[in-house]
Formats: sequence, C-alpha cells, structure tokens
Amino acid sequence: MRLTTTAAGLALAFAAVPALAQDIPAPPGVATDTTGETAPPSPITVTGSVALASDYRFRGVSQSDEQLAVQGGVTVAHESGVYGGFWASNLAGWGTFGGANMELDLLAGFKFKPSEAATVDVGVTWYMYPGGFNNTDFFEPYAKLSGTAGPLSLTAGVAYAPKQQALGNYYLNGASAAAGVYDDEGDKNDNLYVWGDAAAGVPGLPLTAKAHLGYSNGNGGLGPFATSVAPTGEYWDWLVGVDFTVPNTPLTLGVAYVDTDISRRDAAYLQPSFSRGQDGTGQIADATVLFSLTAAF
Repeated sequence: MRLTTTAAGLALAFAAVPALAQDIPAPPGVATDTTGETAPPSPITVTGSVALASDYRFRGVSQSDEQLAVQGGVTVAHESGVYGGFWASNLAGWGTFGGANMELDLLAGFKFKPSEAATVDVGVTWYMYPGGFNNTDFFEPYAKLSGTAGPLSLTAGVAYAPKQQALGNYYLNGASAAAGVYDDEGDKNDNLYVWGDAAAGVPGLPLTAKAHLGYSNGNGGLGPFATSVAPTGEYWDWLVGVDFTVPNTPLTLGVAYVDTDISRRDAAYLQPSFSRGQDGTGQIADATVLFSLTAAF
C-alpha cells in the first residue's frame, strides 16, 4: 500500500525540477544530426529510484513491522503525458500477506498541464502481493493537482478505491482475526484518501523542507488477512521533514517525523493484529522519526 508521500518519495517528487533550456553545444557523447545540432530528445523518458528506509509507513501506519524496508520503482513516460510503472517494497507484520511478503504496485496514468502554473495527474494503482492471497489485491484510481505558490511546491490529491473484498469488513475485531473466524466472509467495502503536500527549498542550501497531511475513510474492521487500508475506519496522518540532496550525486538523505491521530484506545479492538510482532502490545501507528537514503536515476 504505497504512500505517495513517504520520506523517500518526497525526496524524488520535489527534487525533480526541470532545468531551463540553453543554447549550448552538445557535450561529448550526445547524438547530433548532420548539421551539427543536437538531436531531438527521445519521446520516451525512463526514471526510477531505489531507497533504504528505517520503516515503511503507508499513510502513517507501518507495513514493515517498524523494521528496515528496501524499496524501488521505475516509471516510463511518453511525451504525450501517458505513463506506466511499478514500485515495490518488502513487508512484515501487519503488512504481510503471505507469499513473498512483498508489495508490488503497478500504476498507469496520464499527466497534462491545463495551464503553465498547474499539472493534473490522473491514474490508477493496482496493489498486489506476489504469492499471497488473491482477495488482498485491490485497485485505487487517483487524481492529483500540482502547482507552485511563491517558493512552495504544492500538491492536492484524492484516491478512491471502489468496493472490493480486500477492503471488506471480514473481521469485526482482532479477537476474531486471532481465532481465524470470519465475521463476514466475502464482504466488500470502499476507501477514500484525501491528501495535501507542500515542499520548499532552503535558500543557499541543498535542503528541501516538506510536509504532508492525509485523511482516510474506509473499513472500520479488518480485511481478509487481518489488515485494513483505513485502520479504525477514519483517521488523519501527517509528516514533516527535510531532505538533503548530496551535491554531485544522485543521493538524497531524508528525515521526517510521521504520526497519526490513532490512539491506543481507538486501536484496542484491532489487537493483536495492530502491533509490532502482532503481540498485542503497543501499536504500529505511533509517532516515529523516519530516515531514508534514496538514489534516483
């Protein structure tokens, strides 16, 4: 369950500022036509990243049992605005769905500029878990609007997953899940996520300050594998942090404070599922400081 605004993701999203075109000779190795001018750019662009994160937080909730996560993805985009790609991460604990204990997100969409100041991005993400249970896979269409306001880069987004079994209320509580007894097998539910992101460069320094606020509304119980895209049914998550772009390298170091308004009392009925090691103590939506190292290509 990919969070568009994890510390690693934000580092890439706001570091990718297009350079201004200049009339300069092509450097060695760059193709030129017979007149000596630079050849036109390819209509296809391939970008990607790999990252090491201290935790994989999806909308504020740990998917890696508060352990290290190795993540990466590739996006192929056409000059028309059409794009497709994938993103993957290891999982553990609450985020485990059997099989390879891995999340693989397939995405496709279309990006366009209705004006010079704004970019619209519409698409769909298919969340899948290779080798796991089929009824835990689901798709989620999304729409994002991005732009700038002075030094700020701003994004507002909405993602709505229609009714699917992966989002259903299979277990009414953690006790039923621990006993392996479905309360409503085959139930289907939907999920809504609305978010906003902001980022700004620090003048004179290779630093980018960032912030995120998200709202989830969905299944208040547990899905077919004792997890939920919206634990407790309705909650808020947020992130504030800073990214440091290592000069003359593709590397970005990130640190962020991540939290939700899910209290231990609110999440008590989800136990033992909603805890590190699924031992019923604590919970995996507590505040944390998230560290990441990302390499873009």
